[in-house]
Order: sequence, then C-alpha cells, then structure tokens
Amino acid sequence: MSTPPVALAVLVALALAVSLRAAETYDLVIYGGTSGAVAAAVQAKKMGKTAVIVSPDKHLGGLSAGGLGFTDTGDKSVIGGVARDFYHRIWQHYDQPAAWRQQQKSEYGNKGQGTPAIDGVNRTMWIFEPHAAEKVFEDLVREHQIPVLRDEWLDRAKGVKKTGARITAITTLSGKTYAGKMFLDATYEGDLMAAAGIDYHVGRESRAQYSEELNGVQTGVLHHRHHFGVLKEKVSPYVVPGDPKSGILPRINPDHPGEFGAADKKLQAYCFRMCLTDDPSNRVPFAKPAGYDASQYELLLRIYAAGWTETFGKFDPIPNRKTDTNNHGPFSTDNIGMNYDYPDASYARRREIIREHETYQQGWLYFIANDPRVPADVREKMSRWGLAKDEFKDNGNWPHQIYVREARRMIGSYVMTENELLKRRPTPESIGMGSYAMDSHNVQRYITPEGYVQNEGDIGVSTKGPYAIAYGSLTPKKAQCENLLVPVCVSSTHIAYGSIRMEPVFMILGQSAATAAVMAIDSKIAVQDVPYAALRTRLLADGQVLETPPKPTKK
Repeated sequence: MSTPPVALAVLVALALAVSLRAAETYDLVIYGGTSGAVAAAVQAKKMGKTAVIVSPDKHLGGLSAGGLGFTDTGDKSVIGGVARDFYHRIWQHYDQPAAWRQQQKSEYGNKGQGTPAIDGVNRTMWIFEPHAAEKVFEDLVREHQIPVLRDEWLDRAKGVKKTGARITAITTLSGKTYAGKMFLDATYEGDLMAAAGIDYHVGRESRAQYSEELNGVQTGVLHHRHHFGVLKEKVSPYVVPGDPKSGILPRINPDHPGEFGAADKKLQAYCFRMCLTDDPSNRVPFAKPAGYDASQYELLLRIYAAGWTETFGKFDPIPNRKTDTNNHGPFSTDNIGMNYDYPDASYARRREIIREHETYQQGWLYFIANDPRVPADVREKMSRWGLAKDEFKDNGNWPHQIYVREARRMIGSYVMTENELLKRRPTPESIGMGSYAMDSHNVQRYITPEGYVQNEGDIGVSTKGPYAIAYGSLTPKKAQCENLLVPVCVSSTHIAYGSIRMEPVFMILGQSAATAAVMAIDSKIAVQDVPYAALRTRLLADGQVLETPPKPTKK
C-alpha cells in the first residue's frame, strides 16, 4: 500500500526536522579555512552572532599562512577593518625581540613595508613568515571563541540541504551536519557554492562577452618577464631543435592556443609559494622527489643557453633569512597547463594534481641545484638554499596550501569586470576596495606559427588607483539562493579576478559578507535584500574603506 503524497511530505519534513535537531546549529556557517573565512567569523562574533568555521584544511589562513608572506597590497590605505588588524598584529609580533631568531631586526631593516595605520596609531607590517601569520589567525579564533572544525570536507554530492532557495544545513564526508541561518563559502574552489546549485564560470570569458580588452586568449601580449621574449634568442620546442618530426619537449602544449580574444576553459598556473632559507642552521637541502624526471626540465636548459640569468629574481626576503619564493621567468615554479581540471575535479583528482605540482616544483629545485648541465654559478647558488626547517613542520617543510590563483568564479547578482576596475563605469554599492594590478599568470605554453616556444596569458595592467567592489558580487542570484555569500570565488570575470584575488581583499570581503549576513538574519530577509545604506553605515563604523581616501594635503 503506497503512502499518500501529503503523508509522505509530512514524513519528509519530520525527518528533516529531526536531522537538523541533531545537527550543530549556528547563525553563520562558514565553509573554508582561508583568511577570508577567519575575517568573516571574527566579524560575526563582534556583531553578537554565533559562527563556526568548517574547514577542509588543518591549518587556518590559506595562502596568507601558506607561504604568501610577501603580501600583494597595492594601495595600503584602502585596507581597513579586520584585515588591517591582521597586519597590525603581524607588526606587533615582529616588534618583539623573541621573533627574531635567525636574523637581527636591524639587519632586516624596512623590508617589511611597515606603515602607520589609517588612524596614525596602530602600525602595520605586510611581510611575514608563514608560522607568524598562522599564529595570528589562531589568536583571532581563540580570542573570539570561534569553533573551528578541521579536516572536514563537504559532501559535494549530497551534503547541501536546501528548502526552496535557502540552505538549511551542510554535511561533511565524516557525517557531521551543521545547520545555520546564513552560510558563507570562503574556499578558493567554491565547493559550497557549486554544490548549492549556484551559477559559476571556469576559465576565461571572451573579450566580447563583457566588452573587455584583456580577457580571453592573449597570444602575442607579453607583460612582465615571464615569457620567452626576454631571451637573447628564440627557443625551439622540439626534441631536436628545429625538427618537428623529432617530437615536442615536455610541458609544451602541442595544440593551437586558440584565437585571440576567444573564451576557453584554461586556468592561470598554480604553484606553491615556497619558504626557503640560506641559513645553514635552519636549512633542509633540496631532496630528489619521488617520481623525479630530469627530462621534464629540458626546456630550462635551453633557456639558460639563451642567456637567462634571473633564476633568483623572486626570492623575496621575509624575516629571519627566509623567502617567499614566487614564479619568475619563462620556465619557473608556475606549473603551466597542469591545473585545468582542478576546479570541478573530485577530491581524489585534486590530490593527484597537487602531488604532480609538488613533484614538478620540488624537481625544479633539485634539478637546478644538482644537474651538471645547469650553469655552475646557478647550481652553486641554488645549493646554498633549502627549505626552512621551522616552517610547515607537519608537512615536510613544504607549504600545506597550493596557490589556487583562480578556480570557479560565481556568476552572481553583479559581475565585476575590467570596466569597473579601470573606472570606465561606476561600481554600485561598494563593500570594500581593491587596488592591485590586474594580474594573471601564464595560462599555457605553446608553439608559435614560426615554430618557437612561447608562453601565453600573463597579464599585468594597473587599475590606476583603488576601485570599489560591488556588494552584488558577493551574492548569488536571488532565485538560486537567498542565504549564501561568496567572498572568495566572487562574481567577476577572469581578468577582474586577477586583481580582486589578493589576500587582503579576501579578508575585506569576508568581513563585509559576514556583516551583510548578520543584518539579513536580524531583519529576516534575503542577503540580496539587505538595505545598502544600513550596510554601508555599519561597514564604515567597523573600519572598512569604501571609497578612495583623499590624498593628504601638503603642509
């Protein structure tokens, strides 16, 4: 005998009610352990609400605590609120003599970009060691009594429960359920957003889609010094130089790169922001990684032969004789073309991609330090460096966070484009500001029509001052979800995201998203209906900067 439809509906509702009573319940459930997640949780607690961080990561802070210590700030005067407090706490850490273990503070000097705060009282520091950043994030969650559930991975297939256009709870692979009034996706990948059925984009839009100049395939556009045009001579992509029949060297795309300005599904390259040291007492020599294959670096030998001398150009100094080492040059730490399926990949496939990136980058270090074909002076200099023994101690001194420069990007209530960043048109309802250049790393390495190797996709264009970020870029379309905000995988085009994706901005947007979430809870409304005038008033009261500050007048 079948159950009548009405009775079945009642049973389903009762089952849902029972499951939610068994769940841990909060005002704001934040998925992700990034800097933006911590900022959001802090703001929610400051506004008197309960908040939880459900993090797939064991370590808080994402890239800010994962090696990116040489902060991409842009105009520091537009970094306020919780973000500003984070960098003030970094300054406080390094103001203590105990923080200087491998180096004297006076020896490091002013490399930390120390600046007075907006109010002229609380100093800031923008360059730091990974463990120092992680300590600040841990201090923040402890001081605000924010529960953090670590190593909890969203069940992306069936872990998001919705009633109509509202999320009611999320469940992780461990079986734990977290119910809430509001939800925040603060991951680099946008997993909660995607699992909730929100529209998103992966890859580059065409130039035509949003009337942009810098989007889509950018063959022939050579910015920075991360391309083969900086060399004294052209480089052949073939095993036997000049002979296509001999085969193509590793890490070169044999296919056509795409028509100029066209959309594609490719991503700017990922890497690890390594913390290296040349202090013998704290140095772990570069080891040969499992799966090492010297042939993967054959192209690098040709680059050296063509006169490349800038291997150490982005060994940026951070305190205690360490570096934040980033990509630099035609063939460097960026693992170009090996991440295209990462955003939508399963957890298992993502782990494979991350392992391949580790093998590539650790092999790059080992190759340069040990292969006799590498110029002797470069080999000898690289051998002076190693991993920092006192960083990432539970991960073999290797960063625990891969640099996901871009993954999914929401298609939300408002899409930020290069036109807003370049002030070609006004941005509505500012909830924070960015200012760093529109910065995309290389997307692919290909063979030119003339038969030489070249990189494509590296763009660096100034925004010519700070720009506002729209509240609508944090909210999905109302019909898709009324109680979710997305402060990391924000609604923006590929090239606009190239500037927005900076760690201080993620903290700014996390704070603003939490503020809006609390206001939506208090008024029992959708996040899309939060009155902007009231939101703006609260953001300003909490130290956010929503428009370009006036320049100080000269006395």
